[in-house]
Amino acid sequence: MSNEEKRTRIIAIANQKGGVGKTTTAINLAAALSEMGHKVLLIDLDPQGNASTGLGVSVDDRKMTSYDLLLDQVPLKDVAIQSSVSGLLVCPANADLSSADIELINNERRSFLLKDALTSTEDYDYILIDCPPSLSLLTINALIAADSVLVPLQSEFFALEGLSQLMLTVRQVRQSANPALRIEGVVLTMYDKRNNLSQLVENDARQTLGELVFGTIIPRNVRVSEAPSFSMPVLSYDSTSRGSESYRALAREMTSRHKVMEKA
Repeated sequence: MSNEEKRTRIIAIANQKGGVGKTTTAINLAAALSEMGHKVLLIDLDPQGNASTGLGVSVDDRKMTSYDLLLDQVPLKDVAIQSSVSGLLVCPANADLSSADIELINNERRSFLLKDALTSTEDYDYILIDCPPSLSLLTINALIAADSVLVPLQSEFFALEGLSQLMLTVRQVRQSANPALRIEGVVLTMYDKRNNLSQLVENDARQTLGELVFGTIIPRNVRVSEAPSFSMPVLSYDSTSRGSESYRALAREMTSRHKVMEKA
């Protein structure tokens, strides 16, 4: 089991719906895992590059990006750079990625490029992939390369309906390119306990998805919203905020699940 414990876990953070806290979750979960002592890499696969910005990587510092990793086969070690968080590296992104789907259309390996790029990952305990808010070729690359998918679910009307297409895509990837892909879990984000709708969404999600839904809930928190404008995770911006404590709790819950799986 020692080899199992040492292996790198690759987790895609995905939801084709925008504005659900996907990038915020990627940044702060990565920071929380790093704070726990894990060696973490965040791969920014979103052409908007918000995860890179949120981890303190300026546009000028993005000499190599995930575009180079995928399309030019630049080695991962040459693309990953230090973020503003100690122990957390980032493979940054910029607008170059927005043309990737078109540029890859004639590439026979177009869906496997990220998997091919991640053949040497022993330097990391966790690799988190921030996917674009669409079920594009970039997201498919992430799902094929990943061990699991973490789904942020905004506590709003129709939230569960938006999950169905993602779940269908995960099923299709399982049947073809990555049979071992599993759902890491669903995390409720932007939760307002004063709002009846948030509670209804939570009840609906737990009844429908059961243990897939994490016990940890990410609250709607002004500090979480403010942190990206200072190019840092909320754990750095306001370490004692409710948002920071929630992401730490999510990291603890996720890693404890992994320990249970390793013993099974």
